[in-house]
Amino acid sequence: MSEMMFYERVVALNDLTHAQLKVRPASSFAYAARTNSVPLIASEFFECAREYPIVFSRGEAGPMPAVLLGLREAENLYVDNDGKWDARYVPAFVRRYPFVPGKGPQGELLVCIDEASKCFDTEQGEALFADGKPAATLEHAMKFLVEFHQGAAAAEKLGRRLQELGLFRQADSVAQLNDGSQFRLNGLNVVDEAKLRNLDRDVVQELFANGTLAVVYAHLMSLGNMGALVDRLSRRRGGGQTTGKL
Repeated sequence: MSEMMFYERVVALNDLTHAQLKVRPASSFAYAARTNSVPLIASEFFECAREYPIVFSRGEAGPMPAVLLGLREAENLYVDNDGKWDARYVPAFVRRYPFVPGKGPQGELLVCIDEASKCFDTEQGEALFADGKPAATLEHAMKFLVEFHQGAAAAEKLGRRLQELGLFRQADSVAQLNDGSQFRLNGLNVVDEAKLRNLDRDVVQELFANGTLAVVYAHLMSLGNMGALVDRLSRRRGGGQTTGKL
């Protein structure tokens, strides 16, 4: 799952090159309309569990938590034709746009932007710099990116620990519409409840004490949102009754 999935031209923010640059909020979520899943950070499991199915995708760093936004490639069922997000909570990965964290040559965290975004110009919006220093708007964005970076690291750690414990099972997502057409998302993992129940008492205590157990149950409860996601697909296609499973 790419970190830059809806960014077109990412560059590191520079107080000289971008001294006159201004930013305004995105007018729509059209930039995310062709994204069917996004990474999830550790602190937003409980919010996202109320709205979306949470799964674990197979990444280079190990299983990473993600929210499913669609069942077909390049389709986000939560963004309508007007670019509005049809859910109460918008994942942090989406909200951070048009900013994105990057890494410098020494591994330091950099603030990067999508230069192609219509959120930026030199005429309208809030200034990013004032007297060569970050203005309030940029300070807020920098704080958000630091928190996101920390949350992403915690999410990676969570995925690795669950994998170490052998708790995952493969669960490819399938949706079948009334007309017989079928859609499938491969490469997904979910926690196996039977394996979770068979954990040693000491491991269960560890997971309870560090908050992992609550997060796991939020993930398991979120899978009930799969039916609602399938219903969204049906309505978008103008179809009838559908079924979905993980």
